Amino acid sequence: MFRPPNSSDSQSKPQIIRHPPLTLVSPEFVAQHTPCTLHNAILPQELACRLFYTMLHLSQNWKRNKWWLFDRVVESPHRTAFFVRENMTETSDGSDPKEAAQWWYNGRQTEAPPSFPAPMEEACEIIERVVNEEMRKRKQYPLEWGGYPVKEGEEPLLWRANVAASNCYEGAKESVGFHTDQLTYLGPYPTIASLSLGVNRIFRLREVIPTDEKDNRSARTFNIPLRHNSLIIMHAPTQEVFKHCVPAQNTIDMFRPPLPPPADLLSEGSNARINITFRFYRPDFRSQLTPHCKCNVPCILRPDMKNRYESPPEDDEKTRGNADAGDGEGWAKRSLAARYWWTCYAGAQNDGHGCGYWKVMDVKAEGRGPFVGDITTMPIGQ
Repeated sequence: MFRPPNSSDSQSKPQIIRHPPLTLVSPEFVAQHTPCTLHNAILPQELACRLFYTMLHLSQNWKRNKWWLFDRVVESPHRTAFFVRENMTETSDGSDPKEAAQWWYNGRQTEAPPSFPAPMEEACEIIERVVNEEMRKRKQYPLEWGGYPVKEGEEPLLWRANVAASNCYEGAKESVGFHTDQLTYLGPYPTIASLSLGVNRIFRLREVIPTDEKDNRSARTFNIPLRHNSLIIMHAPTQEVFKHCVPAQNTIDMFRPPLPPPADLLSEGSNARINITFRFYRPDFRSQLTPHCKCNVPCILRPDMKNRYESPPEDDEKTRGNADAGDGEGWAKRSLAARYWWTCYAGAQNDGHGCGYWKVMDVKAEGRGPFVGDITTMPIGQ
């Protein structure tokens, strides 16, 4: 009689080691395991409290974003708003952050955003210096912004915060799911500086494993507790390699600011976290250069996260993070995106129906740059 072979006799697939979430509690651990840096007590205490009170007061009028998903309208579980830096508008290079910011979320045109409040501008000047100092220490990727020209003897200005997306997470259950930030106006390999004010919340990162490595290793989740007045900088290539979220929690501690609020603003305690993500809208990705889909709506730019390739061998020693794929952290060597594409996003607001437009970004044909690397020798964007 014939019978199927015993399962123990057949060659089974190798078991993939699945690591539990790893909590990174110190700046050293964050830098070791991710392409991010953590900076605690980034602002003077008085400014951090003044900015928290200002933004919490403004957040009462912020909106929850709505979009179509699988034939139904869903609503974001947190309130959000957008701001533009006043002294960055109407620049000589033709970029206009105010115009671009009207399309900043889910393919829906909104009103022109307000300018940075005074405390946000003070904080931005401090954060901008810290970000540029950190970026000068790091390896840069070929498609990063090549920077503005500087006079002899001056330090190059690699990053300028000209817009900011702000979020209010009120209570333990308000959250945002795993996502990557749209690169439409940020361009490839952006740097985003995320300031936390108020209650402690978890910031979570998880790598998107390249397609050809799914059978060899699994993604690891990293939890980074963010305290009041902490800054996490998502350096390149965070958006090309990782997705991030702010998960709901079972409980949170009330935040009691170290300095009293102005009499007309707030009571003694709060259960809210205010998050301000300072961003640099690149001149070569200004809104006038964004392709439009067949719906006549600006496309969004996304990286191909699942088909990444290795950095050149000469860059290996400069690459941060543990590149040993054996312990689930092989992102450092596989950090270069193979391509980026422009795609229709009108369906998020058009009853869930888009036109299906899709186009690979060609940085040469589209006249992007300047870049850090020599694009004539790069396979990226072809």
